[in-house]
Amino acid sequence: MIRVGIVGISGFGGKVLLDILLKHKDVRITYVAANSTTGRVDDIWPEFRRRTDLVCTKYDPAQAIEHCDLLFLALPHMESMKIVDPLLKAGKKVIDLSADYRLKKTSLYKKWYSAEHMDRKNISKAVYGLPEIFRAKIGKAKFIANPGCYPTAALLGLAPLVSVQGSNVASVIIDAKSGVSGAGRKVAEGFMFCFVNENFKAYRVLNHQHTPEISQYLGIMAGRELPTVFVPHLLPINNGILETIYVSLKKAVSQVRLEDLYRKFYKTEPFVRVMPNGVQVEIKNVVNTNFCDISISLSDDRKLVVITSVIDNLVKGAAGQAVQNMNIMYGFEEQEGLL
Repeated sequence: MIRVGIVGISGFGGKVLLDILLKHKDVRITYVAANSTTGRVDDIWPEFRRRTDLVCTKYDPAQAIEHCDLLFLALPHMESMKIVDPLLKAGKKVIDLSADYRLKKTSLYKKWYSAEHMDRKNISKAVYGLPEIFRAKIGKAKFIANPGCYPTAALLGLAPLVSVQGSNVASVIIDAKSGVSGAGRKVAEGFMFCFVNENFKAYRVLNHQHTPEISQYLGIMAGRELPTVFVPHLLPINNGILETIYVSLKKAVSQVRLEDLYRKFYKTEPFVRVMPNGVQVEIKNVVNTNFCDISISLSDDRKLVVITSVIDNLVKGAAGQAVQNMNIMYGFEEQEGLL
């Protein structure tokens, strides 16, 4: 049994973490905190009444270190880097759900997040927490940079193809759609009901902060930089991401070979489901789960691969994946708390 803390309990990611961890047989939640919200957790999130008597306090590093073996940081970008270093120095394990440690170049962080990184020395210590690709490193890690939601769906959808046929890829276009909870709990006009309901729009076209994260790890898997375009859209739903990914190839491939590649690549993965030929993935089948569902289609000339990938942005795209990483770090059953 390990002692776990959640910093950022008042956000959507923190709420889903709590829901999962309360059902985890190897975990005891001993500390919850937030930047500006305090009080009983079941007052902050009434659905936890009779499930927990935890009280949220303002974050105190001494209390976090005293009461926890591992800390989940479900904080906004640019907040985690203010508190990670003392936790690591105290020998605590950390799983950060923000973007603060995903990018290996601080120049990219400054460009895409418009801020100087305040904890450069710990960037190299962070292991990117995509279990299907980096499981071995995660198992030895003390510090995890949990992937973003859009990158999770994109990288899982593309990993088999770019890892094996990276030299054959001419270009990648990622057409992504997310539910409103992906924007967090903040109050903003663009995310109000009357602006989202019965509406659909692209946003941050060619300028979304997840672009360099996707490019960075696609490059690692392919062994070279891949020309990649990423365009996100806002869906009038609460949870879920669907990405339609168009991969142009230099040389033709066969549908049978593609399907065989994907099935073998994910054969032992507990949370990736590759659909049969002709069956398209749907958001409703992954909401409130840690699954990523993938479909693969091929054009008549066999040089355009269309991959559709779906996840729940708050589960496999955030809290669920974070718990999956914790399970691997501690040698727990990987599916514990997630099924």
